Amino acid sequence: MTDKHYALFEEQQKDRGIDLEAVKQQLKALTIETPSWGFGDSGTRFKVFEQEGVPRDPFEKIEDAAKVHEMTGISGSVAIHIPWDKVDDYGQLKQHAADHGVRIGAVNPNLFQDDDYKFGSVTNVDPAVRKKATEHLLECVDIAREVDSKVLSLWFADGTNYPGQADFRKRKQWMRECLAEMYNALDEDMRMLIEYKFFEPAFYHTDLADWGMAYNLANKLGPKAEVLVDTGHHPQAANIEHIVAYLLDERRLGGFHFNSRKYADDDLIVAAHNPYEIYLILQQIVAAKYDSDSGVALNAENISYMLDQCHNIEPKIPAMIRSITNVQSLYAKSLLVNHEVLQKAQEENDVLAAEEAIREGYEFDVTPLLHVVREEMGVPVQPLKAYKESGYGEEILKRGKGGASW
Repeated sequence: MTDKHYALFEEQQKDRGIDLEAVKQQLKALTIETPSWGFGDSGTRFKVFEQEGVPRDPFEKIEDAAKVHEMTGISGSVAIHIPWDKVDDYGQLKQHAADHGVRIGAVNPNLFQDDDYKFGSVTNVDPAVRKKATEHLLECVDIAREVDSKVLSLWFADGTNYPGQADFRKRKQWMRECLAEMYNALDEDMRMLIEYKFFEPAFYHTDLADWGMAYNLANKLGPKAEVLVDTGHHPQAANIEHIVAYLLDERRLGGFHFNSRKYADDDLIVAAHNPYEIYLILQQIVAAKYDSDSGVALNAENISYMLDQCHNIEPKIPAMIRSITNVQSLYAKSLLVNHEVLQKAQEENDVLAAEEAIREGYEFDVTPLLHVVREEMGVPVQPLKAYKESGYGEEILKRGKGGASW
């Protein structure tokens, strides 16, 4: 894209009253964490599809994440999953990340793979299993300290398949007891982000089925507990931007696991389906940054943006790059909404003008803006093209097949 295209874009935004320099600064401040497990082999319930060149250990996962950051400039942290990323020396893992220009991000406990968790982890009727699950949560707090992570990201597969299988209220109480023990072990500058999912793998009920249950639990635990919204974890037609706005107003929106879905938790590249939904979510966050309530604005500024995807048929690293640039593009569009025009239309109950103010930002081609921002950040103007030309994809093929799987 030539300077001429950017000059025209700049003039358009000036005429609309948009401070383009402020937009650029917010784009440069955006960070999106990649998941270590997204670089490993993964599959469906029926088959794990092995790819050549996937990482064989956590250290190679970090190297791949670092390559994504090199291409995008906004993905400087990588989340780890325990025990998938368990190592003997976490200090060494932390240093390896630093040596490659990234850092360890959120620590994710695993409470769904052990045979002991067949009937639940922190909600299991057996106190010995609940104790084991709680000890793993505490282990992850210790690991977070070792790698200098401030975020613990929690998702539970706990649930049931049949009516009468378990006591809902007892399970609710057991979950709170276990998480309270973990909460009390957190350092003052740590946060636990509580994720929810309305179904799968359990089909009759899930112990944390929706944002309200996660919010209620976070409220009861205390200010270091917040809600994590996974964009794939909702029933069809759920208004996710409404959920986001509600949590922002309650100062409890902790973070996102971005992916895309056609039906349920499909773990697809962000914005592969319904990109407008992601745009509307981001627009709510941008709007909250202008809120006169400092608590709401502060919450909007302190959200952890993370990807959570397991790419089954597409190559791992390019899929990560595509997801990050898609979010970046939609975030840029959300920053172009004229909030004065929007607020005036809302106050006058001018439905069409309000909808137009939202849609106008989405319909801009932000390619010239993103090219300039990336150039100023010193990263490739076209990240995916630069990755393909880097030769890294061919270089890692020497790893062969049979790498780490999630």
